[in-house]
Amino acid sequence: MSVLCCCPILECVYCLGCARWAWKKCLYTAGRESENWGHATASEFEPVPRICRYILAVYEYDIRNPLWAPPGGYGIDPDQVVLKKDYDENQGKVSPYMIYIDKDNREILLLISGLNLAKESDYLLLLDDKLGQTKFDGGYVHNGLLKAAQWVFDNECEVLKELVEKYEDYTLTFAGHSLGAGVVTLLTMLVVKNRDRIGNIDRKRIKCFSIAPARCVSLNLAVRYADVINSVVLQDDFMPRTSVALEVLFKYLCCFPCILCGTCIMETFTLQQQMLQDPRRLYAPGRLYHVIVRKPFGVGRISPVVKTAVPVDGRFEHMVISCHVLTDHSIALMEREFSNALDEPKSVILVIVQTLKEKDRVLDIPPQQRMERSSSIAIEHTEEHRAALARAVALDVPESYSPSEYGTFRNAQGGDDTDKLLTETLGSSRSQESWDELAVRLFETDESGQMVLKTNVY
Repeated sequence: MSVLCCCPILECVYCLGCARWAWKKCLYTAGRESENWGHATASEFEPVPRICRYILAVYEYDIRNPLWAPPGGYGIDPDQVVLKKDYDENQGKVSPYMIYIDKDNREILLLISGLNLAKESDYLLLLDDKLGQTKFDGGYVHNGLLKAAQWVFDNECEVLKELVEKYEDYTLTFAGHSLGAGVVTLLTMLVVKNRDRIGNIDRKRIKCFSIAPARCVSLNLAVRYADVINSVVLQDDFMPRTSVALEVLFKYLCCFPCILCGTCIMETFTLQQQMLQDPRRLYAPGRLYHVIVRKPFGVGRISPVVKTAVPVDGRFEHMVISCHVLTDHSIALMEREFSNALDEPKSVILVIVQTLKEKDRVLDIPPQQRMERSSSIAIEHTEEHRAALARAVALDVPESYSPSEYGTFRNAQGGDDTDKLLTETLGSSRSQESWDELAVRLFETDESGQMVLKTNVY
């Protein structure tokens, strides 16, 4: 009899927990997560729509005769395509990619397409990962995506080296969408650590744009490479927020209520701080750009807003409940939202550019002062990056600094500005600290004998 009485109580508790979970998820729509971030400038976000069009071109079988080109085309000169490889040539190791020379913008681009729902190899690549399986450069990375990045790097490093030496003042840009975004992220990290294999290119000439990336690097790596890697997320996109192991996610796609129920229970009864303190936890890479285009619950459009930050914990930790979680992952939709030609007066890019220019005209800022303001924004980004590095050092993994085929953070050749920044911030010996030494440095005993956090750690 007592058991029967307990059942309704347990059901009520579970229902209340699910209701609380669902309400919290609904609250994170329309940019709740990035509401305290700074606004991005037009100049730093302007390349994104062009990059989206280039990535879309990788899906074409014949660049000269495109089948799905948006109005105005992709903006690609077929004669400047160095190479383009499909699934057969890639042996299923990675999705199709292309190397392209953009002479107008002085860029050497390596572009990788996203997940193909009809290709089993893409699923195997995405699901090849377990928590803490692969260590890299003092942190953890997605195992399958790292293998794909290594394959591309080994096969194309000679081509990239020739291009870097031929076009000495061009930027080397890596870009991809979804699955491809994760691959180019780790490929960029490999290139940064092995610049001697591609002509000793300066770190400042390397850029990466991850469009709707999967969570593929641990927090300390995400912050450390924030000066090189940029991630772009459109409002409610599910991929950068999917903290559940992708293998588990795909296993339960046949039973969506099962994974929804399991996720509800896990997130309701697990302390968020406990989850965030795990150094193996993977995050979206680099500096984040969050584009907001709709009101809460998708009830209407708003003037587009682009927020940016290098947060070190809790970023995109909440899977939102929205009817746009899947559509916001579409690269075609992103291309339309970000940059659908200059004919669209309400396009995201045009609104952003016009808004910023109008503000400059209204305030009547002289050219010299405008240059100083641009410099101050760059300084703020650098200071933000420095602070993030300092806060993320506690998640470094001492035992993962062993030498590897692709180099490590400690044995990288000189010229790495971020290495110098980290050394200045943390000191040269702190990267070798054990967990016990770190605890001693972080905490002290007060008068009552209790352990308290030191007020000045760094």
